[in-house]
Amino acid sequence: MVYDTEFDVAVIGGGHAGIEAALSSAKLGAKTVLITLDKNKIGTMPCNPAIGGIAKGIVVREVDAFGGEMGRAIDTTGIQFKTLNTRKGPAVRSPRAQADKEEYRKYMVNRVLNAENLTVIEGEATDIFLKENENRVEGVEVDGRIRIKVSSVVVATGTFLEGVIHIGDKQIPAGRMEEKPASKLPQFYKRAGFPLQRFKTGTPARLDKRSIDFSSLEEAWGDDPAPKFSFWTEPSYGYWFEKGQKEQVPCHITYTTPETHRIIRENLHRTALYGGAITGVGPRYCPSIEDKIVKFENKDRHTVWLEPETRDGISIYPNGLSTSLPEEVQWEMYRSIPGLENVILLKPAYAIEYDIVPPTELYPTLETKRIRGLFHAGNFNGTTGYEEAAGQGLVAGINAALYSRGKELFYLRRDESYIGVMIDDLTTKGVIEPYRLFTSRAEYRLHLRQDNPILRLYEKAYNLGMLTEDQYRAVKEIEEEINGYIERYKKEKVKVGGKVVPVMDYLKRPEVSVDQLEKLGVELPESKYVREEVEINAKYSGYFERERKLNEKMKYLEKIKIPADIDYSKVAGLTKEVVQKLTEGRPITLGHAARMEGITPAAITSIMVYLEKQKREKKGKV
Repeated sequence: MVYDTEFDVAVIGGGHAGIEAALSSAKLGAKTVLITLDKNKIGTMPCNPAIGGIAKGIVVREVDAFGGEMGRAIDTTGIQFKTLNTRKGPAVRSPRAQADKEEYRKYMVNRVLNAENLTVIEGEATDIFLKENENRVEGVEVDGRIRIKVSSVVVATGTFLEGVIHIGDKQIPAGRMEEKPASKLPQFYKRAGFPLQRFKTGTPARLDKRSIDFSSLEEAWGDDPAPKFSFWTEPSYGYWFEKGQKEQVPCHITYTTPETHRIIRENLHRTALYGGAITGVGPRYCPSIEDKIVKFENKDRHTVWLEPETRDGISIYPNGLSTSLPEEVQWEMYRSIPGLENVILLKPAYAIEYDIVPPTELYPTLETKRIRGLFHAGNFNGTTGYEEAAGQGLVAGINAALYSRGKELFYLRRDESYIGVMIDDLTTKGVIEPYRLFTSRAEYRLHLRQDNPILRLYEKAYNLGMLTEDQYRAVKEIEEEINGYIERYKKEKVKVGGKVVPVMDYLKRPEVSVDQLEKLGVELPESKYVREEVEINAKYSGYFERERKLNEKMKYLEKIKIPADIDYSKVAGLTKEVVQKLTEGRPITLGHAARMEGITPAAITSIMVYLEKQKREKKGKV
């Protein structure tokens, strides 16, 4: 085949997964092309203009620990910042920020268009070419005419594959409102034998700020000092801005009423969801308002957050009011809510259906099992949320670059990161609805906290080439300082209530903070971040040890790799059903196999014995 041009890596899609995939691939030196329908819509926030949330905010910091861009973007363009779950322990806290969505988009457009080793081509990816007689990527096609030779491809098409927008009984082919869907690429997936699932998500109407009566509504302000997402954002290393540094804007809170619920119930048959027009599965944890009314019929009101979409603009996002009701009913419904009696809808709410490829078709590296060099990321894997998309995009982009250089691919384990938890869940269990991360999904959540992503991941990021030498040294010095103070406080003692106790033991007391030690003559670290880490390590050391012991067995199984060419039918003790599941699932470690549905501890033992035997036989032949 004759190609018009050549790159190492092609990334299809300029959403949050595509951005991180393209930037990480380019950072590793791969000559990368990003194919997107409109370069000026790179980084668009089609739904909630916010980044972060429970577990999600930790993912953003993990992306940042690998040199990704999302954290810096929201630190620069955010208009309100909060830490969620501050009344609970550090394992479940997480940052969240409202973005100025236009400034965020402009930031990402500028960052992508000016990245070294990265070229942007506007157009629709219409086909993927395979090497002749091989299940291996060779090229991509744009607009049915431009052919680009590549070693690897990352598909991050979001909601665009066969996308259809639903507003009542009205159906509009679209990937997002007023943007055409991708209708050609699904043909490649059908030809290649990939199964496709139909998923659904939705977004509320956008409201005119000038038509809202805020006088009776509760204000919701951000935190001061504000949490930041990137460890590298000025003024200093750590995860907090200085007090008063970020000028923030308020959100407002209102509620649905019995009248709202009446309007919805009387028009349920006219919604795309309950009227039968939608066949795709929607997200359980971000349901439409009609879904809430049906499933929580005894609840007399639901909270609505009125969130500004930009710092100075007029568009308000009513978080909690996603719907697919007909447009005229939407006006009636929104105007039944306090403060919105005379509201004007700038854009109607809508639901959208789209195709995904089941993530069980992927390895934990996000490479497809059917085709070498083909990687998937983002909503196309059945997830929901900008943050989940960015985490997958980062992993897929790094691996696409590594693959193009003939290097070994990498993956993140469950005990290393929330990104690892998410990808393991996706590739092992699959999805029956759009997947969303929560802290409850992680068995290692005491370790996977919002305060330590950089400490957990900097070594791996540096070894991959995602952090600079200066960044590596800076984190190394901070880590050594934290460990130094922990050891010092174990030995140093203070007199409290007539008793002499080690500083570290005194710091374990719930009522004692590290800043209080100064009154007792104890020298404190200068860095706020170091002080925070020392205190968390003191207060939770016992819990950390307990979690470590509980998960030692699984970590051991994660270290035992399963050869790609293993023939499970030769493993004694496995049933036909288990052989079939393992052959189709193709786990890469024993830990991965142990988490698969229907794989028993006895089966894991059989595989372990078989692998040991193979290793001995190999040694004997040498």
